[in-house]
Amino acid sequence: MAGVSKCMKYSMFIFNLLFWVCGCIILGISIWIRVTGAHQMDSSMLAGANLLIAVGAIIMILGFLGCCGAVKENRCMLMLFFIALLLILILQLIGGILGAMSISKMDTAFDLILSAMTSKLESTEKEDKPYQENFQNIEREFKCCGVTKGPEDWGKNFNSTMCQCEAQDQSSDLCTKYQNRYIYKNTCGEVIVQQMKNYLTILMGISFGLAVVEIIGLVFSMSLYCQIGRK
Repeated sequence: MAGVSKCMKYSMFIFNLLFWVCGCIILGISIWIRVTGAHQMDSSMLAGANLLIAVGAIIMILGFLGCCGAVKENRCMLMLFFIALLLILILQLIGGILGAMSISKMDTAFDLILSAMTSKLESTEKEDKPYQENFQNIEREFKCCGVTKGPEDWGKNFNSTMCQCEAQDQSSDLCTKYQNRYIYKNTCGEVIVQQMKNYLTILMGISFGLAVVEIIGLVFSMSLYCQIGRK
């Protein structure tokens, strides 16, 4: 043990144990976002959720590798841990820069998504029926109607379809009267956009917190690596 600080060694072990736990949490939250938001997220957001699932799994593996390297004082494991962690941090920085550059295009992307959703609601084609049925589930769950213009987004389908945006409680502040029917006044587009922004906020928060943890891990692993080399 000469030349190796016990404090550094066990700090590295505890850090990587926490790192492994963080990986478990990230993996769990990412899977939850992927499952619950699958019908509301576009392909790029789904790709982001899938990426976080992969990152969570990799972090779990790295945490285990770092724990073993610290306990066994294995320089090879510590160096592999350092290199892998550095690569992940670099990729996160690149992804963050690209994400920041695309923020200005976010509203345009949301508008395109909502426009496509409206077209499917107005459609009378048979292939769009499953989509319309799924959208009715969204209306019922979030107590909203239509995409951006409310019931008008359904077009002729509003009267020919069992529209789930018809309010059950007619005295509620959430509903309004339209064609002699009480429907929810809030549009589902507002709900969907807010859900997307919430998911993006969660993803960005996880990425930022993870970057801080990774920098600490790099410092710990390299310090312990150098100390073991001076034994």
